[in-house]
Amino acid sequence: MSTPTTIEIVPYDEAWPVQFQQVAAPIRAALGDLALSIDHIGSTSVPGLAAKDVIDVQVTVAELEQEPIVTALTGLGYVHLDWISGDHIPPSYDEQPDEWQKLIFRGPEDQRRVNLHVREAGRANQRYALLFRDYLRADPLAAGAYAQIKHALARLHPTDQDAYYDVKDPVCDIIMAAAELWAGLTQNSRPL
Repeated sequence: MSTPTTIEIVPYDEAWPVQFQQVAAPIRAALGDLALSIDHIGSTSVPGLAAKDVIDVQVTVAELEQEPIVTALTGLGYVHLDWISGDHIPPSYDEQPDEWQKLIFRGPEDQRRVNLHVREAGRANQRYALLFRDYLRADPLAAGAYAQIKHALARLHPTDQDAYYDVKDPVCDIIMAAAELWAGLTQNSRPL
């Protein structure tokens, strides 16, 4: 039986954007035209935000064709977590599960920690990741409150991933409600 991984939230690291670029370059080369875009997402993509020291990468594809994507990424040493086929579904999307499908990979063992999410262009989950990031970049108050929640969850549930995400996911949905309002007000409803 393996020892549970401890959830640790660390201060923002100025090296994270550079590390993302280093991780993204070989992914871009391996996927070629399959990748419409490769974006730095998650907390490490928000300047000043405390986070788990894991670079989250979103690869946007035209179609979620498993075989060529899995072949290309496993060739780089990524591990396909095939038991995960989608993201957390916010309550307002319960009847649209296809909008939340994805492929997810863990980075190679000899590389810094990476979670690589492959999502289809135009799907709710693809937009969610970008809008969430863009809103937190634009609103330091929301980003600071989100950091406090993550610190508290890591303190209260340091080895319980399920408990951590059972609270964090709905908190992200609440932040997304504000992000949607912000996007409408700033004409930023289609983040890049």
